[in-house]
Order: sequence, then C-alpha cells, then structure tokens
Amino acid sequence: MKSYSIYILTCALLVTACPIKGKAQNQELAIRILADSSLTVVDNLAKSVIKEGFNAGSGYSQIWARDFNTLIETSLEVRSKEDVRGAILLFFALQQKNDEMVDGYVLKKDFTWNDNTPYYSDAAPGHVGFKNTVETDQETSLIQLVGKYIKKTGDVGLLDEKVAGLTVLNRIEKMIDYLLRERYNKQYGLLWGAMTADWGDVQPHDTFGCDWNELSNEAIDVYDNAMLIIALQYLIDVVPDKHKTEQWAKLKKSVYQNVRKYLWDAKNQKFIPHIYPDKSPIPAGFDENTIFYHGGTAVAIEAGLLSKKEIAAVNKKMVENVKLSGMPSIGLTLYPTYPEGFFTGGMSKPYNYQNGGDWTWFGARMIQQLIANGFVKEAYEEVRPMIDRVVKNKGFYEWYGQGDVPSGSGKFKGSAGVLSKAIVQFKNWAAANQKKSL
Repeated sequence: MKSYSIYILTCALLVTACPIKGKAQNQELAIRILADSSLTVVDNLAKSVIKEGFNAGSGYSQIWARDFNTLIETSLEVRSKEDVRGAILLFFALQQKNDEMVDGYVLKKDFTWNDNTPYYSDAAPGHVGFKNTVETDQETSLIQLVGKYIKKTGDVGLLDEKVAGLTVLNRIEKMIDYLLRERYNKQYGLLWGAMTADWGDVQPHDTFGCDWNELSNEAIDVYDNAMLIIALQYLIDVVPDKHKTEQWAKLKKSVYQNVRKYLWDAKNQKFIPHIYPDKSPIPAGFDENTIFYHGGTAVAIEAGLLSKKEIAAVNKKMVENVKLSGMPSIGLTLYPTYPEGFFTGGMSKPYNYQNGGDWTWFGARMIQQLIANGFVKEAYEEVRPMIDRVVKNKGFYEWYGQGDVPSGSGKFKGSAGVLSKAIVQFKNWAAANQKKSL
C-alpha cells in the first residue's frame, strides 16, 4: 500500500512538473530570442532593402504579385500606405479582358526583354504586364496581397475602389471565375497548372520554360490549391457581404477536402508531387512520389491542411532531407532532386535553382508556420542558417546552392519580406512569454 501511494504521489508530481518545465523552457527561449541581436540586424537590413521599392530585387525592375504578396506587411512599415495602395491598384488596371491577372508589371521604358506575349491595358498606358503561364498562382497571390493590406491598414474601402469602371471586388470575383473556368479540373475539383518543380515557374522540356505550349503537361499540385484556400480565407475575413463569403467558404471547403483526398499521402506523411490528368512527363523508372516538396508543404500548412501531428512529421522530414542532401537549410526546394537532364538549362543539374536549390523565400514561410503552430524551438533552430548567411553576405540572395553559395539577385525582396515577418513573429512570441514570467 505504501509503495502504491508513493507511485501515485510521484505521478502527480510529474504531471504537475511538466507544465512548469515547459513554461521555464519557453521563458528561457524567449530570453534568448529577445537577446539575439542578429535578428534585429537582419530585420533592419530587410526593411532598408524593401524601402527601396516594390520590385522583386536587384536585377528585377518588375513588380510581381507573388513577390509583393510576401513583403506587403514590411512594405507598409517602411513605405506610405498610398504608395502601397497605388502599386496594388495598378495590378487591377492590367487585368485582361478574359479576367485573368498578370504576373506583374513594369514601366514601358523598362520592358527590355524578349517576350512573345506582353500584356497591355488602356487603363495602364504607361506599363507593360507579363505572365509566366505555366503558373496558377497569380490571381491567388494578388487576392492574398489585398487581404493582407486590408488587415494591416483597415482600408476596406480598397474593395470599392473603381478601376476602369469596375470595383476591385468585382475584379477579384472575375479572377476567381477565370480560375474556375480556365484552370479547374472538374474530375478532381482542384486547380491545375503546368508541371514544374514544386512552386516553380519552369517546365522541364522547354528552353525558356515559363510559357504554356505544346511541351507543357497539365498537372495538379498542392501549392496552387493551398494558395487558393488561403486567398479564399482572406476574402472571407475582409469582405462584409455574407452571401459572397458563404459561397467562398463552400468553395474553400471543397478544395480543402479534395487536396486531402487526392494529394495527401497519409502512409508516407507527405504530399504527392503531382496528379497528371493526361500524359505524364516523368521518365520510366523514376518514381516522382519519392520527392518531397518543401515549399508547397509550407504553404499547405498556412492553408490549414495539416494537423499539428502532421506538421511535426513533415518538419522532421524536412530536417532529414537537409542532412541527406548536404544543403544548408529547410529552404531546400525538394528532395531528392529530379534526375539530371530531366529539366533543360541550369536546372538540369541537381541542386540548381528550383531543382533542389535553397530558397529562403519559401524556407522562412515554413519558419512562420512553425511559430504559428507552437513549434517555436524548432523554428528558432531551423532559421539559424538563413539568418547567419544574411549577416555574412550583408544581403538577401535569391537562392543558395551547395556549400551555401549565394546565387541570383543579391537583394531579393521576397526573402527579405518573409524573414522580416518571421522575426516579428519570434519577437512577439518572446515578448508574450517573458510577460508571463513577470
């Protein structure tokens, strides 16, 4: 009886002690985060880079919706609301007659590259639009951009702003109609695009690789559909019309269910790379489902597609992939890479560009989601390579190759934006946990 009583007492003490231990660990981590000067250095550097403008970065004069979407919050801290608002409205001025949205735009004088299909609009006579038509994330990126702007500024009036006779909200509705009309597979109830590597904009069998053509393969992936889910949630959050929000909620639920049904591989705790409704471009003897997509998985977590247990599982796999690949961080696009020669050009070699390159632009989105879902310790450990290389290089490179060699734009603002946002999350979490200790 005595030993049984001691057992019960011991169990009770353990149950009581665990929350105390967890609280102490959080407070210790909070102190470390708040004392980490490198986070402040990187955040300040990010703000100074983004303050220079909304273009994608050095080497890019263009303003892209997919990039702007990832630096909008920081932009609103270092640029005027009017500047940001005007840059957003210009996208809507370039909306095409078939309701599609451009990837981005540039001043006519800066349109210097070869493009067979530039996009023009009478509502934006001084600019030229462009679009990588292998993608299906332009409309959803712009909707998210609008949602983030409204949430941060409270400027709901943007939705009623008229652009060439139509309100922004009207134009957003037309963008969704375009996606459901032109990029929606009825069999699976999901959006499709061309086959690319994860979230990328380059298809394999084409030298240029960014335009839909006879070499393209229709493919359904998690990234495009997660982006739609996130976009619909922003609309539900910021649009006051209950009838419209109910319709979007219904569409969101359907896409969510179909992603889980067709794209989530429960056995292997990962998303399958692609569904090919028609012909598959994958060479015989290569199993594409061995590939783990890091970027699309991070965006899927943002879309609420994974449980906390599943988030822990995919994060563990990402960390393992980094070790196996020898790459520097979980910004690793995918692992294992596509076979050498599968893509043309630079991507034909493994660990180049989107075929296994390391992109903070998406890696830091995973960091954001780890923090948001309570994995702060893991997030802090996994962000270190991203923070350290910014400090070392005094800048935000577009992507990194093997050996952490920087490549692409030296001032890639998407990377600056996602890291700045993650740092704000770290500091907010740390401040809240330090208060609990007082």
